[in-house]
Amino acid sequence: MLAAIAIGIPAASRVARASRTEDPQFVVIDEVAGQWITLLFVPVTWKTLVIGFILFRGFDIVKPPPVRQLERLPEGTGIVADDVAAGVLSLAVMQLLLHYGVLSA
Repeated sequence: MLAAIAIGIPAASRVARASRTEDPQFVVIDEVAGQWITLLFVPVTWKTLVIGFILFRGFDIVKPPPVRQLERLPEGTGIVADDVAAGVLSLAVMQLLLHYGVLSA
């Protein structure tokens, strides 16, 4: 996950410059990093994978604060940072669901 972030920021910057697009939709390393973060310290079952995917996509699409603000960072940093933040928010919700027994380990 750290490698995806470390490689993703400069790679996304290069692709954004080359394509002259602020956030090229075909760059997906940021999505990979965010999804990995969502599932950190979470037991892997079909339920946790589905719930984690839905949570991450929801936070990534809705972009609640501070996700939206991080998206405005320059080039690859903004491309990757908003998905990392969405992953962190998703991980927090996953941990709450596990803690309160909504999802079982």
